[in-house]
Amino acid sequence: MPGPIQSIERAAAILRLLARGAGRLGVGEIASALGLAKPTAHGILRTLQGVGFVEQDSATGKYQLGAALVHLGTSYLDANELRSRAINWADALAARTGESVRIGAPMDGSVVVVHHVFRPDNTEQALELGELLPPHATALGKVLLAFDSELAAAVRGVDLPSLTRRTIVDRAALNRALAAVRQAGWAGDTEEFRPGEAGIAAPIRSHGGLVVGAIGISGPVDRLCDPQLRHRPALITQVRDAAHAVSRDLGAGH
Repeated sequence: MPGPIQSIERAAAILRLLARGAGRLGVGEIASALGLAKPTAHGILRTLQGVGFVEQDSATGKYQLGAALVHLGTSYLDANELRSRAINWADALAARTGESVRIGAPMDGSVVVVHHVFRPDNTEQALELGELLPPHATALGKVLLAFDSELAAAVRGVDLPSLTRRTIVDRAALNRALAAVRQAGWAGDTEEFRPGEAGIAAPIRSHGGLVVGAIGISGPVDRLCDPQLRHRPALITQVRDAAHAVSRDLGAGH
């Protein structure tokens, strides 16, 4: 078996040291307390700062625990923050594709729509903000099932309801579909949630590549798919580009 990873042990020690202290600590103080070389301590602190686990005081240059630690064990990302970071990209995606755009996040075994942009064609449409979507029957849901272990565990022991004649209700078939999502980096549905409607979605990632949500388009099958019901490559690219843009804003790849 491989041994412990020293850099992670050192990062954990720094977090414990900052949690124990009454105030902010400088790089030298941290390095001295833990027996580290100052450049080593500084490099670890910069990494922890990048993911929000520590914060640096701009006036003194000293460090303290970051706000991101508060969210550990409670939620991956506040839905309001996800919406605020993604709203401009969602508007642009709707304008480019001419289709409705939804942003989803996992919630209690379902997918909740945290933002909805209407299709820009002046047709009558219903606001879907706050709607709960079935994970197994929507593109947004498949993305989150593929990458969110907690959501996947929540639906593992329940029946998969059949919503249309195309809904995937066989567990093995769903597992194969989710494996394809992980390999391709996007998900699609074709009349699996609503007859005549198709969807395309891609994951939104935060620091370290953690999937915190999904963004996607939905619309009539004949606009999103070709006559063989294959999702149109140009639309897939646009959805993936939007997801990558939001992910960059959230710190993925930093």
